[in-house]
Amino acid sequence: MSRRNRNILIFTGILILALIVGLALDLRFKGLAWRVFYATTGEEEPFKQLYAFVGYLGNLTRRQPVTTSSTPISITVDNPLGINTFLDLEVEPEKRERSLQMIADAGFAWVRQQFRWDDIEINGRGNFTDDRNDLNGDGVKDAISAWDKYDSIVELAEKYNLKIIARLGSPPVWSQPADALPGYTPPTDPQDFANFAGMLADRYKGRVRFYQVWNEPNIYPEWGQQNVDPEAYTDMLCRAYRAIKAANSDAVVISGALAPTIELSGVNLDDLIYLQRMYDAGAGSCFDILGAQGYGLFSGPSDQRMRIVQLNFAHMLWLRDLMIANDDAEKPIWIGEMAWNPVPDSPDIADPTRFGRVTSEQAARNAVEAYERARSEWDFVGVISYWYFKRPSDVEKNQSFYYFRMVEPDFTPLPVYDALKAYAARTYGSGARP
Repeated sequence: MSRRNRNILIFTGILILALIVGLALDLRFKGLAWRVFYATTGEEEPFKQLYAFVGYLGNLTRRQPVTTSSTPISITVDNPLGINTFLDLEVEPEKRERSLQMIADAGFAWVRQQFRWDDIEINGRGNFTDDRNDLNGDGVKDAISAWDKYDSIVELAEKYNLKIIARLGSPPVWSQPADALPGYTPPTDPQDFANFAGMLADRYKGRVRFYQVWNEPNIYPEWGQQNVDPEAYTDMLCRAYRAIKAANSDAVVISGALAPTIELSGVNLDDLIYLQRMYDAGAGSCFDILGAQGYGLFSGPSDQRMRIVQLNFAHMLWLRDLMIANDDAEKPIWIGEMAWNPVPDSPDIADPTRFGRVTSEQAARNAVEAYERARSEWDFVGVISYWYFKRPSDVEKNQSFYYFRMVEPDFTPLPVYDALKAYAARTYGSGARP
């Protein structure tokens, strides 16, 4: 080898080594390259960024989802900030009010609240009496209207200028088959559920406009101890749609939020296959808004890897692609649940990494970035409801899902509450409402 060629080889080696060292330092101290990798992969650790970036380049070799359409979106909102609440589980009315006050103070405009069928039509068809509790301590159970608690929730939401997304589900035992999973298995007669939905829409006409029919019907246990059934769900959805619209023509029906999954086990079914089967069964004429879930799981909200089997925050784009293919482009997607899980590292917590694991600071940052990405990139995405505000106690702290909370049971705010409050103020203004 000539001296000239040897010098070129040495120089090339030094240059490559310098580039490698420079890249390593850049990734270590979150420089330009780190930011580029994060913006395309949603990963924060350097090795994971490099691995994921190779996957991102795969976008160039496969079909990408079609998400744009000349058809305008039929339902839009000014402030998409929503949050899931469990106000029905709060025994003290004062805690319900404090929850909604904090939610309104943080700039949220929407609450996604369960209106539990088994908590309203408790003991039998047409029976709206709640006789489960001894309220005055005399040893005898007292009978009250099962509507009282939910009437109070609606009144409090109005007081704090919050719009309700009424999530309908949780069938009572009397409506289910004998061997059913209580609170989950759909009713033997789907018309019973439709009748309940219609009564709810009639009672709150002019006060509650948005109704979501079921939650995650494509996964266990939300469809009970049985295989999921898109055709049966579509039948129930269409019955509920007709009943709700008959009671209130101004009402808006949201389909059950589909859980992101690629499973084909039967008890869980790929959300894209499930949605296409819904369309094939005639669901397109039975909802105004498509419901979906928006969990980031194992990568951040900026992840742009678009494989059809990639479960990330952008996975919903494939649902949008399917909607356009089924001539449903005018309908928006509303995200029923979105969050990253700051579950601690503890042997006392069952399956701690089931939903991914981040720090509290990452959970706060990811939530803000998720809302901002949807606002700036996806005009077809409407309300996004954070999962969730709080539980009434910490009895479930051994379960990984417990740690998605925004505030502690005693109302102590966590970092995500403060981060989203600041985001709402600078993006929508402190007084912004839908």
